[in-house]
Amino acid sequence: MKASKLRDMTIEEVDREVENLREQIFRLRFQAGSGETENPVKIRMVRRDLARALTIRHQKDTVAQAAGGNS
Repeated sequence: MKASKLRDMTIEEVDREVENLREQIFRLRFQAGSGETENPVKIRMVRRDLARALTIRHQKDTVAQAAGGNS
């Protein structure tokens, strides 16, 4: 997923995406362990997407805290 698409999402939507990506990693690891994986590079791609989503989530938290602290 592109970072620009994640930045357009709300915090709640990014949280849902993070959970979805974590579930995908779990399923892919399980498949890799049992030898059923169809694309071993997929795990790396999903991990990068998760890192990207977590980074943007952190950025959104920082902005929200800065905006809330000034009120």
